[in-house]
Order: sequence, then C-alpha cells, then structure tokens
Amino acid sequence: MKLGRSTYRFESNVAISDCFTVVGKKEGQGPLSIYFDMVIEDEYAGQKSWELAEGKLLNIAITKLVQRVGENPDNIDLILSGDLLNQLSSSHFAVRDLDIPFVGIYGACSTFALSIGLASIFVDGGFAKNVIAATSSHFCSAEKQFRYPLELGTQRPPTSQWTVTGAAAFLIRQEDSLHSPKITHFTVGRILDFGIKDPNNMGAAMAPAAFDTIMRHFSDTKRSFEYYDMIITGDLGYVGRKLLDELFKKEGIRFSSELFDCGILMFDPKTQNTGAGASGCAASACVFGGYLYKLLREQTFERILIVPTGALMSQSTVQLGESIPVIAHALAIEML
Repeated sequence: MKLGRSTYRFESNVAISDCFTVVGKKEGQGPLSIYFDMVIEDEYAGQKSWELAEGKLLNIAITKLVQRVGENPDNIDLILSGDLLNQLSSSHFAVRDLDIPFVGIYGACSTFALSIGLASIFVDGGFAKNVIAATSSHFCSAEKQFRYPLELGTQRPPTSQWTVTGAAAFLIRQEDSLHSPKITHFTVGRILDFGIKDPNNMGAAMAPAAFDTIMRHFSDTKRSFEYYDMIITGDLGYVGRKLLDELFKKEGIRFSSELFDCGILMFDPKTQNTGAGASGCAASACVFGGYLYKLLREQTFERILIVPTGALMSQSTVQLGESIPVIAHALAIEML
C-alpha cells in the first residue's frame, strides 16, 4: 500500500531472514570488529585487481548467506545488487557464475536501502519468495575511480571520508518468526542538488537528502521521532551529521529518539585516521548487517529507521566539475 507521496507499507510479514557481512582489514580493526561475519586481511582478496577484489567480497557475502540459511540456490528467485564502480562491475563479477536471475541497481551509497526496499516489493507483491539484496564497496577502487589513484599519495582534506571495504547480503522473504526483523515501510527519496562540487565533501552534499527523506517519511506515515528507538543515517560522517542537526534545529525540530550515523560508528577516528568518517555502499550495509541486525534480533531495539544516503556523482561528472546530485532512501525495520 502506498502512503502519501513517497512511502510504501508492506502488508505481509516481509522479513530479513538472515544476512552475511564481510569486511576488509581496516574495518576489522574498528569498534564493530566482533560483529562482522568475516574479515579479509588481503585487500586484493586473492585477486589481481581491486575491482575484482570487490567482486570477490560480494560473491563471498552472497554464497555464504545461501549456505548459512541452507537454501538451495535454485530456490533463490532473484538477486538485487549494486556498487560504486562503472557499470556495476563488482556486482557483475560477483554473480556471473551463480546462475541466479539478477537485477543491477545503482543508488551510490544508498544502494543498501534501495536493494532491500525493491526486494521487499517483489516479496510483498507475491512476485518472488526468496530475494537476495546485496551491495559492496572498496576503498582502493573507489579512490581510483572518483578521486585520485592511491599511488599519487594525494593528501586527504579533513572533510574526506574513508570508503568501507566490504560487502553484505540479505535474504528477504516472508516469515512469521518473532525473531526476524520485519521491513514495514520503504520511503523512496528524491534527487536533490545544492551545488556542492567537491567529491571530498560528500557529507555536506548528502545531509539535506537525509533530512528531506526523514521528514517525508514522517509526513507519509504520520509517525515521529518518538516512534523509533533509533534513527540512523547511512554515511554522512561527522561533517554531514553536524549539518543534519543544524537542519533540524532550523525547523525547530527536537528529536527524542537516538540519531546515529553508520559512517561515524564504523571507525575509530582517533586511532584509524579515517577523516570525517566512513562512506561507501558497504558502510550502512555492514553496520546494519553486522551490528544493528543482531541488536534487533536480541530485541535491544525494536523499531529502527535507517536512512542510507547516496552521492550520485560519476567519474565523468567529477572530471567535468559538475555538482553532486544526492538521494536518501529510508527503511522502517521492526520486530513484530
């Protein structure tokens, strides 16, 4: 059922049945290290390039998830996946030998929410029974594509964020179990552009999109901050998170529920030298799949609104000096 202008409410028990997260060495040294399913010490993951390495991480996440749930791969109806690389290279590398129907999607760092939201529509509408939603990113491949090759040794400005090396896969299907988090609402964001051109300041570019989607979610669902135990943005980092606070204050809005950011939770800035925090498709996907998903199943939290944000720039638009369009999607995930 559609609510308001932007939100879809799911009528059946669309659940995140299980998930699998794999991260790189630096992420495995961060404050959430004990929550990830696998840590890969080799940034190349045994491959000959960073791009192939990212595809390998995503392949591991998907195949390990299928093994964990004990599902026959032939029973997986669809894989929805996206990443940051040109033409979704990592996702294509990851699934090319799996023999499972595939839909590639692009939402930049908001791809986690986009893949799960679309998977939920397939399941809730009766078009599929078992859908895998997945995404990945890699620090080295992202820096090479969007900013500067690491070999140049370019100094990173204070506003820059550290792209998470990792991948996560989620099995979406209908379940009545009280231990499976349910996806109850999916709020689709709209593209905004406030003229920011600096690819090293994505937090500032994306903050207005997070604010816009959160407010649209509240308007469509007639909910408020008080309804959720936690509201968490995707990867605004320290710069974007501060700007988001200012946007709420400007509108005279005070929030009583906890407002967090995956880009802040992923790394320890004092010991890991990660600038303004984490970014990348794997930031929100791995923080949720590795950490928040477990807290939901333990019922530490019962209602979460997660709002991954995406800077929709490309290699071409950066080189042309164009501004950065941004978007944010929201998922209401609840224990029912």
